[in-house]
Amino acid sequence: MSSIPQQSSIGKTGPNQGSDENFIVERIYKAVMEQRLAPNTKLSEARLCETFGVGRMRVRRALLLLSSQGLIELQSNRGAYVACPDKSEANDVFAARMLIEPPLVRQLAQSSGDIDLTVLIDHIALEGAAREKDERTEIIRLSGEFHTKLAQATGNKFIFRMMRELVTRTSLIVGLFGSSQNASCPDDEHSKILRAIQSQNPELAEKLLISHLNHIQNGLDMESRQEPQDDLATILGSD
Repeated sequence: MSSIPQQSSIGKTGPNQGSDENFIVERIYKAVMEQRLAPNTKLSEARLCETFGVGRMRVRRALLLLSSQGLIELQSNRGAYVACPDKSEANDVFAARMLIEPPLVRQLAQSSGDIDLTVLIDHIALEGAAREKDERTEIIRLSGEFHTKLAQATGNKFIFRMMRELVTRTSLIVGLFGSSQNASCPDDEHSKILRAIQSQNPELAEKLLISHLNHIQNGLDMESRQEPQDDLATILGSD
């Protein structure tokens, strides 16, 4: 196991950043979305305090927030662990997404002339740039975020919150059962969905979204497992 250097500057964020528990939440969220932080990884309070240069109370508040989002599990007398969904939960997550996302993109396509799609257009550009540079962790993060941007475009904050949690759980599932080949959404499928929305074709947008989710789920190997990591300072200490 890797040990954390006692005087290392890795992960030291400075008093104006690391002192805020929301910064810790976002850093852990990003690491999960990029699949750098594997399911069932122990989030030691002591290591998190050292990594972020904060006291235990701030770390505990951050862990409570992450637990409320379903990102981590607080186990009695054992501590905090990155959530580890099983096969049944994986199926439930994709079933929930099938209920929410197809009608969501249908609604966007029907009203695309009245909403601002800039956030989606800009996001597709970021995805393309990341793929050109073969930045794997950035591709993974952006692939998941596209789906939260779809929810954001509706202007419904409750749908956005639900989609953020579902996308995070999906990232955990892909981190657990996926491989480097299917860790991100397939090339061009997001662009096709966006074009269908822009062309105000709700039937096509819905069909492409359903196919897209099936593609992701069918690419999972339910017998594979990503091993938990130990070196939190290296994983969480850099942007």
